[in-house]
Amino acid sequence: MRRAAPAAAAAAVLLLAGCSAQQQDAAPAPSSATPSKKAAEQADRSPEGTLLVADFGADTVTFIDPDKGAYDSVKVGTAPYGLVVGDDGRAWVATAEGVTVVDTETRERVGRIAYETGGLGRPTHGEYRGGGMGIALAPDGKHAYVGVNRPGGNGTVESIDTRTLKVTGTADVGRRPFDVDVSPDGDEVYATGHDSYDVTVVQAGSMKTRRIEVAPYGTAGGLGGWLKPHYAVVRPADGKLLFPFEGERLVVLDPETGASRIEKMTANTHQHGVALTDDGTLLAVGTGPIDPAEDKGPSLTVRAPDGKEKVIPLDGPHEDVAASPDGRTAYVTGGFTRDGYWNGITVVDLDSGDTRRLPAGERPLGVAVL
Repeated sequence: MRRAAPAAAAAAVLLLAGCSAQQQDAAPAPSSATPSKKAAEQADRSPEGTLLVADFGADTVTFIDPDKGAYDSVKVGTAPYGLVVGDDGRAWVATAEGVTVVDTETRERVGRIAYETGGLGRPTHGEYRGGGMGIALAPDGKHAYVGVNRPGGNGTVESIDTRTLKVTGTADVGRRPFDVDVSPDGDEVYATGHDSYDVTVVQAGSMKTRRIEVAPYGTAGGLGGWLKPHYAVVRPADGKLLFPFEGERLVVLDPETGASRIEKMTANTHQHGVALTDDGTLLAVGTGPIDPAEDKGPSLTVRAPDGKEKVIPLDGPHEDVAASPDGRTAYVTGGFTRDGYWNGITVVDLDSGDTRRLPAGERPLGVAVL
């Protein structure tokens, strides 16, 4: 759930669905505003550096000035989970009712694509609801890929043509696809199956799949276990997937061979959201202890490319993270998929380790920087 790579054409986010028919909103009619009105409209466009969060608890996305706080919101549908923003300024938001498209400059909803996956149940809230979870854009912006959770069974990845706003392919993946990522060349899509301890590699063209287990602690806990993969990030330098586990182990997975190695981490806390800065620094969100007697509290791990880590304590559980374009600030959402969430973002100075809380949205999960 991150900003798309540079796109040649344009285009392009996460959660639940219960719609069976294709639904698409009409695009706004061309403006006939006077020059003065056009100037006012231009001035009202979302400024660069604005934060966008998916309000899991409010069925909206919220626009946030990182210095002043929230200033606008758009209704997108039930229980939005993840989101991604393309170079053309469109945000793709996975909700319980389908993937909603938002023009982030004008802050208007411009379309919604219903899921084709069946067995999702009615649109609802809750950690285990059916519908989209992870979402990502192809590097060229021509397709969005959303992981769709089917309650009680394996999920799917649906491919969406970002020009026509239609689903063009579906592939079976693991259980509860928390995260979706795309290879640097756009040829492969990676769906992280939280409850199946795996990542499913999907060929973007044919939608053919293969499964790779990601379970550095084993799978003995089954569906009730805690030691599962949550979010991943693709390292642009070599295309490898990085999965943080428990502030103890970083799984570095080669999706081509299926081979992986484990590197030591130091936060000793249950980890969820991840992001990479342009210089290769890994940011990993620590949500808090599984065992309070042995584990540490919520934190943000800042891991340099050479493996050296700085662990910044956070006040309360968080879920996902995005970095500012200059790589000096992290924005960590307080929504959290379990109890203990709060309605805001923690702004983290990555150099000093200073933090401040910013009220923002209602149970915000996915986050992007415009």
